[in-house]
Amino acid sequence: MLALVAILTLITTGDLDQLIWIALLAVAGIPAVLAPHHRVLAPLGRFAEVVIVGFAASQVADEASLGGMGAAAILPYLSVPLTVAALQRRSREGVALLAVTTASLAVGGFLSGNSADEPFGHLGQLGYLAVSVQWLVLAALGLYAAGTLQRIWQARGESRPQPYAEATRLLTQLRSVARQLPGATLDPGSISEHLLEELRVLVRADRAAVLSVSGGGRLVVLAQVGVDRVDWETTLDADSAIADAWASQQPQTAPRSQARSHSGGDVSALVVPLVAGVRTVGLVTLEADAANAYPAPVVARVTALTRPAALRLEAALLFDEVRSLATNEERQRLAREIHDGVAQELVMVGYGIDNAMATLPEDATETAGELRTLRGEVTRVITELRLSLFELRSEVDRHGGLAAAMAEYARTVGASGGLRVHLSLDESTARLPAATEAELLRIAQEAITNARKHAGASNLWVTCAVDPPFAQIEVSDDGQGIADQRPDGRYGLAIMAERAERIRGRLEIRPRHPSGTTVAVVVGTTPRRDNVRDSVTASEGE
Repeated sequence: MLALVAILTLITTGDLDQLIWIALLAVAGIPAVLAPHHRVLAPLGRFAEVVIVGFAASQVADEASLGGMGAAAILPYLSVPLTVAALQRRSREGVALLAVTTASLAVGGFLSGNSADEPFGHLGQLGYLAVSVQWLVLAALGLYAAGTLQRIWQARGESRPQPYAEATRLLTQLRSVARQLPGATLDPGSISEHLLEELRVLVRADRAAVLSVSGGGRLVVLAQVGVDRVDWETTLDADSAIADAWASQQPQTAPRSQARSHSGGDVSALVVPLVAGVRTVGLVTLEADAANAYPAPVVARVTALTRPAALRLEAALLFDEVRSLATNEERQRLAREIHDGVAQELVMVGYGIDNAMATLPEDATETAGELRTLRGEVTRVITELRLSLFELRSEVDRHGGLAAAMAEYARTVGASGGLRVHLSLDESTARLPAATEAELLRIAQEAITNARKHAGASNLWVTCAVDPPFAQIEVSDDGQGIADQRPDGRYGLAIMAERAERIRGRLEIRPRHPSGTTVAVVVGTTPRRDNVRDSVTASEGE
């Protein structure tokens, strides 16, 4: 600003001597540069600047052919002290600076040569007065605008909480909302089943399902209803109404079935996206064995019902994801602490026993035997810890699936326990919801661990059949059965029951003939599989 007013002063007056005012302004601005937040020096510097501007404006106006033009050359510098005062939230100082500026301009104009003969009557004096008033008004408006802008910045800064404070606030709200929800549930499966029940009351639907996104560009079936087992089209890159509805966020009707297992005939299909805000969180697929079953009025009624359901489903999915992330993080933390703490200390104990055995005299046979027994027990505990670490770190891979995770765990545990493992895996390309897969894996791990630790078995049979939304897991052994289970084994059975209930599954623990135990968990219903099994049984009977 100093450079600007210097150039304007030279253009207006053509007198180098007038640059003395610019030099004085530079000196007056030194405190504001060196100590901008000093409580005394910085304000004094700003008051000195406006006083110099007031007197300089009148003197420069004397040297110009028109007083107003000369005053306008140096008055723009008023923006510097006034803006600084406003940005530092010194509103009273800003008003005082304006008052001092007005007084300086008046005194300077009175003492100038323009007012010597005919005060306020000369043309130059009128121009000087008009320009002075104009710049004072602009300075006052600028002072107000700068103060308003500073208040807005301050309000935005105060309304932007720290990340952890914001997270705490949101989680607290989530806890409160979860307690107040109807039925106190944030389970995606339950919400989806309730939505399908409402839709079947409203419109005809011989088959219906709620689908949600999963890994690998596929959809998972959260819930479905119908007289037959349905194999839905779950790929988002296929040429189907499901893929079109997901991409366009608009309801889609189709004269063909969206179920790959449907046998044919007259079918009407309706796919309605569940959109929460701008994000598609799921799809509702309805099918009726009739032509033109979903005209525009029916589509409008379905859309009106699914619109609020989208928000409920999104809340449930988000809560499920947060809970899954927190659980996985806690499992990883526990695994790290066990590995870096107890496991390492037990290894050092084992090394200490080995060193003690190496330094024993040859005639200390009894002591050596006790140390060998102790060393074997330490080795056993270390093996148990390593298996526990493997169980904590085991997760269902996004691409590998539930069957692969179960097979890896069964082989590892079977090898460490001397068990012969028999695997029967039947998994479709469609996936279960991530939370369901995780719970099924934990149930299978608990059953396999119980068989290894408590059953005294030689063989382990693991069966995994997944055909979403149906899944069946069976773990059998040929051990001593469950009659003499230890307390920790019974505790493991209780944990499995809780996990099965969480995913609305059915847990069954029964004796295996001729010996051993079978732990089975079933999720969903599978009339198609039952019909096939019944037909095969009938054929064998014939």
